[in-house]
Amino acid sequence: MSDSIIVTGMVLTSMPVGDYDKRITILTLDRGKITAFARSARRPKSALVACTNPFAFGDFELYPGKNAYTLVKADIKNYFRELTMDPFAAYMGFYFCEFAEYCCQENNDEREMLRLLYQSLNALKSGKYDNSFVRAVYEDKALTIIGEGANVFECVACKKKSPLVAYSQEKGGLLCDECGKTHKNQISDATRYTLQYIAGSSIEKLYSFKVTDEVLAELIHVVGLHYSKMIRHSFKSLEVMRELT
Repeated sequence: MSDSIIVTGMVLTSMPVGDYDKRITILTLDRGKITAFARSARRPKSALVACTNPFAFGDFELYPGKNAYTLVKADIKNYFRELTMDPFAAYMGFYFCEFAEYCCQENNDEREMLRLLYQSLNALKSGKYDNSFVRAVYEDKALTIIGEGANVFECVACKKKSPLVAYSQEKGGLLCDECGKTHKNQISDATRYTLQYIAGSSIEKLYSFKVTDEVLAELIHVVGLHYSKMIRHSFKSLEVMRELT
């Protein structure tokens, strides 16, 4: 058997396999998205029970196999157990993980997405922010990370830098006061600044601000339009969230 490796990452999904095993997906710092099997992880006294649940973040010792890894043990730094106290927050977190699994690749540098996921789960856990705000920030920044973010720093029609007053779903970005003066998706200066801040900010500073209800409504609307343009996929966790509301 080859030597074991240690990776830092977070469990995105966990599925039962056979009578007692689990198959987990881990988003790692250096190896992107990987699949690992956890033998006997569903036995009540197994040391792998807790570390194979979604949200578990830490260091995982793995044996590389031909098509997947085998989990040996893990040193978990954060279980995000607080999320399980609120079903809606928990499924929001599941959605973040499901989105990351959908977008991330194997053997790819996904450290930015992992950091975004970690910070966003912390924001949910803190209870300081409206869940819809955390979702909008997560989706907007995630789209930027994977190269599908909206152009929010110049007019997508004429390249004018300012003032930017509307969002065009067709063109995938903001319009200036001349190109967008009659456009239906008008936005305030505060919303324009918020979009620019999310796009340009470091992940560590993403959740260092709050917005008014009016700006939040515009932010959710614009991010939702751009998200629906770029992501054509149905997420099971979102379906559950809709049933909870």
